[in-house]
Amino acid sequence: MEIDIWEFILKIGAAALAGACMGFEREFKGKPAGLKTYSLVAVGAATFIIISLLFKDADSTDMTRIVGQVVVGVGFLGAGVILHDKNSKHVTGLATSAAIWCSAAAGCLAGFGLYIPLLALTVVVILINLVFGFLNGRVAKYFNNRK
Repeated sequence: MEIDIWEFILKIGAAALAGACMGFEREFKGKPAGLKTYSLVAVGAATFIIISLLFKDADSTDMTRIVGQVVVGVGFLGAGVILHDKNSKHVTGLATSAAIWCSAAAGCLAGFGLYIPLLALTVVVILINLVFGFLNGRVAKYFNNRK
């Protein structure tokens, strides 16, 4: 069992780029996780997928379990950025946590070499954060002015 180094570099490079694109938007907005976090999560997820592909022909390997473990592991990371303010009853960090989860999904896509879906996911995540972030601000401003 051996990993082709150029394929490995391509896959983790694609994962790092996708994670960095998602992280840049969060970094720009001053969120608790940014470029490094998103890139590292994506690269880590891609690496676990690449390692698991070494065993794809083994009878005892279930590829869905590897992906499942990436999802569970990243859930703990995402939980670390969620904060609850007991006084105001506000929860913050949910969008950041969800975006970290998406960067892990991006890493999984890169690890499997699914570059077009990786590009689509990256664009959709960035658009959701930009468009809905803008709309959230407008809606909050509207309702705060009504009080």
